[in-house]
Amino acid sequence: MELETFKSTVLPLRDKLLKYSVKLTDDGADAEDIVQEAFLKLWYIRDRLDGYQSVEALSVQVVKNLCLDKLRSKRMDRMPENSESILADTVTPEQLLEQHDAVAIIGRLIQQLPTLQQCIIRMKDVEGYELSEIAQITGTQIESVRVNLSRARKKVREQFLMLNK
Repeated sequence: MELETFKSTVLPLRDKLLKYSVKLTDDGADAEDIVQEAFLKLWYIRDRLDGYQSVEALSVQVVKNLCLDKLRSKRMDRMPENSESILADTVTPEQLLEQHDAVAIIGRLIQQLPTLQQCIIRMKDVEGYELSEIAQITGTQIESVRVNLSRARKKVREQFLMLNK
């Protein structure tokens, strides 16, 4: 895709992408940065853009992924740095090792879930998002998020218990 084609195809999507990004991040400055980064990513793959049915849909997906990354990084910044040391002071080394093993197993079990369930269980149980936030980010209804979260937890629990018999 040449520069002129890129300008006429991708750049007119700016307002739509900016509105979508503001909706997801609730921060105008972050939204602006995300749209600019999305344009950079699209520019780097401009030679392959003709292979996509909808450049607009791809652009929206890129913005969505960048928003999720930004929200995740903000949540990680708010976590206390000494959270692991707090755990280490209250448990024995053996218990700590067992906990780390269990977390690793659960992580592998989550990776085996369908993509939407993986995303929902990580956002809720790992990153601490509220159900309404997850519904907004994933573009689904809260009831659907609850059902998928419940199914994901049940599947992980069943498989974890089977491994530990």
